[in-house]
Amino acid sequence: MKKIPLTITVICAAVLVIIGCTKNDSTVASNTSSAIEQAFGTNINLSSLANYANQGKPAYIVKDNTGTNAVSDVKATLGRVLFYDKNLSIDNTISCASCHKQAFAFGDTAIASKGVAGGFTARHSMRLVNARYSVERKFFWDERAATLEQQTTKPIQDHAEMGFSGLNSRPTITTLLTKLQGVGYYNELFKFAYGDITVTESRLQECLSQFVRSIQSFDSKYDIGRAQVNNDGQNFPNYTAQENTGKQLFLTNPIFDATGSRIGGGLGCNRCHNAPEFDIDPNSRNNGIIGTIGNNGIDIIVTKAPTLRDLINNTGVENGPMMHTGNLANLQTAIGHYGTINLALGNTNLDQRLVINGQGQKLNLTAQDVNSVVAFLKTLSGNNIYSDTKWSNPFK
Repeated sequence: MKKIPLTITVICAAVLVIIGCTKNDSTVASNTSSAIEQAFGTNINLSSLANYANQGKPAYIVKDNTGTNAVSDVKATLGRVLFYDKNLSIDNTISCASCHKQAFAFGDTAIASKGVAGGFTARHSMRLVNARYSVERKFFWDERAATLEQQTTKPIQDHAEMGFSGLNSRPTITTLLTKLQGVGYYNELFKFAYGDITVTESRLQECLSQFVRSIQSFDSKYDIGRAQVNNDGQNFPNYTAQENTGKQLFLTNPIFDATGSRIGGGLGCNRCHNAPEFDIDPNSRNNGIIGTIGNNGIDIIVTKAPTLRDLINNTGVENGPMMHTGNLANLQTAIGHYGTINLALGNTNLDQRLVINGQGQKLNLTAQDVNSVVAFLKTLSGNNIYSDTKWSNPFK
């Protein structure tokens, strides 16, 4: 019998090892979703990810604060889990979604949102819808976060909100990172997204911000009308006469007399909330509301605001109170606030667009003005944001 050369024997053995390893790796791969399946059932499917990265948007939407952290399906999926996971709080009671609820365009109906151990947010939780589509890159009402990435982990480290503050014997975010690395479904998700199971703050920021930036709303009555005309100034064919009147009042600057009283023109809302994104002008300053939740001194550094899109939900109800204090319950009172601006003592940060010849603006609003602008603002609300499962709680 002819002997097989040693080299061929070694090669064959190597091939068998490779085949065996391939088989074993395939077996491991088929089991890698076990913890995900146990935690989420069919809500998270790594073989068929939801579309976060390639959602359509209207051609007239041009503002975008994404920067270099482009949305991907994989990392936004991980961000979705993080967003809804109460493990991110010290006592497993609070998640990002506790304060930013899908049913309210990712805002809250409470004036102050509940945190851990009886804590509350210092300011009203703003809606996160269309957070991506803004010239302003800063976040929080006082703009203390330079980017959305930085914003995402600050609530986690807030003593009253999610508790990993390192204050009064509480753990720091380092403890949270270790905690999450001990969770089976995070081992699988981080391995899937990054190639290893390491949990870091920068990875939390990257994934959470991608998920938040994916939350968009462009199926409103406004969007249907805007697609049929060349610019916002034209009458929208799908609008009522009242809605078109409200749009013109919103877009057109007021004409004031020497005393600061409006004698013509519109209300000038577009000066700070620019269509079609309806985002806040980054140069905006305090809007005349200087109160705090709990009436603890004054708050004049507030300059940020969410988009005016989805101020109401698809049933016509406000998505919570408005302003950083949550003291304005509806659109009528919000518009009424700008009707007469008081030059409050101590407000050294009042936006000067609200001051005419040293006087607070007086828009001399009529009931018809207010009702028309309210009718227009209601057209900025969509439907899909409240029901799309890719933004829903994967734990349910």
